[in-house]
Amino acid sequence: MNELLLSSPIISVSILAIISLIFDAMNEKNKSFGFMFVQLSLVIGLVFSVLGLFNYYQLVDSVDWVNSYTQMSLNFTQTSYFFDVIFCLAAIFTLWASKPYLQREDLEETEYYNLLLYAVAGMMIIVHANHMITAFIGIETMSLTFYIMAGYFRFNKKSVEGAMKYFLLGSFATGFLIYGMAMIYGATGTFQFDTISAAIATGELNSTLYLNIGFGLLIVGLAFKMAVFPFHQWAPDVYTGSPTVVTAFMSTAGKAAAVIMFIMVSKTLLPNSEVEEIIANNANAQNLLAFLAAVTMLLGNITAVVQKNVKRMLAFSSVAHAGYLMMGIVANTSEGWKGAIFYITAYVFMQIGAFILLSIFEREKGKNLEFSDYSGLYKSNPAMAVIMAIFMLSLAGIPPFAGFFGKYLLFIATVKAGFTWLTLVAVVSSIISMYFYIGLIKHMWFNEANEGAEPFENKSPLASIPVYLSTAVIVVIGVLPFLLDDFIANII
Repeated sequence: MNELLLSSPIISVSILAIISLIFDAMNEKNKSFGFMFVQLSLVIGLVFSVLGLFNYYQLVDSVDWVNSYTQMSLNFTQTSYFFDVIFCLAAIFTLWASKPYLQREDLEETEYYNLLLYAVAGMMIIVHANHMITAFIGIETMSLTFYIMAGYFRFNKKSVEGAMKYFLLGSFATGFLIYGMAMIYGATGTFQFDTISAAIATGELNSTLYLNIGFGLLIVGLAFKMAVFPFHQWAPDVYTGSPTVVTAFMSTAGKAAAVIMFIMVSKTLLPNSEVEEIIANNANAQNLLAFLAAVTMLLGNITAVVQKNVKRMLAFSSVAHAGYLMMGIVANTSEGWKGAIFYITAYVFMQIGAFILLSIFEREKGKNLEFSDYSGLYKSNPAMAVIMAIFMLSLAGIPPFAGFFGKYLLFIATVKAGFTWLTLVAVVSSIISMYFYIGLIKHMWFNEANEGAEPFENKSPLASIPVYLSTAVIVVIGVLPFLLDDFIANII
């Protein structure tokens, strides 16, 4: 029974997603009912996730793992439940922002809300996976919903083009991922993460060559999901073409799921070992990941500098943030993983808040997305100008906001792991990013509004709720970082 309670976040969201789809087929016209049902489903998933997070030891200690229902294919950890909470919150924020956005575009359909549930179910499966096939099912469940959501504006050429690019390139990445898993199985004889790690640590492998090829293929597949160089090309076009609220969800919750998967894979395939060949392989893998992280940070930020469209700028900068997150994976220590978890948590709220704010001010056919469109925002809507400035400063890593402390933890962990040069690259990359983040602030606060421009009015009170909540989280974590830092240290 307690194992069912441990699985309750995944079970509840998955079953409710199926029920929601059936209700939609039976009651197509009642869009408000679909919205309310999905909202209730996410709240239920959130409640079960919180219960799992804070009653973890009580539930785990009473489970008969020998006769387990899940046969050890799922991993129940406090970190998993913590991200269940993050995914549910991100989905609820997206849900609240989506309703007024889709109504304005006259494209509100209940199936859109259903897709959010399926995406969250996939993400939950990923973070709870203790088996490569289980993780693969979660990744594909999440990815398939994203392919559909990216092309949701089916009469918009950019949306359809972005969705097709995402689908085709994502299909190739899936091939690399599954072949990599097959190679790891050939090298170790198992799909279980913990068993794979033990086999590698002791050097009891069928083939070191298969292991190296498998890890390389997994890096390709996961680098695509995170938008890491050189597999990042899809991200700017997909994020720009997708509905802004969809981009908010994909670039935050989706990236968080990919980061956790990458951490699980690196912890499994780069264990502490006394076998010389394994030690050498681990060092080579870390150097490769460090190179990818460095190029990703620089390329993402340098390309973002020349963008004139705010949405596209945030899309390119999200590539750079994937590079920062890779630093925690490169470190391959508990401090590195803690830094990555802290930073992705902060990133979810500052990025989703910024994109939702864009969706509030966006007008039909992608209007009001240029830097110049935000000139003089402080006069027409000073509150939103302040909030957007907070998001930009946090993304740039300027204190006293959450982004600063997240980068600090990653930098410290990377230096301690012996990758001081990578930290220097990250510092330079952060300095470059200030140009476009502070550039937007300059437009809002120091430039006069364009002649004949309509004043920015917030006509979406429902969408404003996640913006205010995200701002509060960023400020609280930035001012009191030890609250989240200590909490993460206790659960990893």
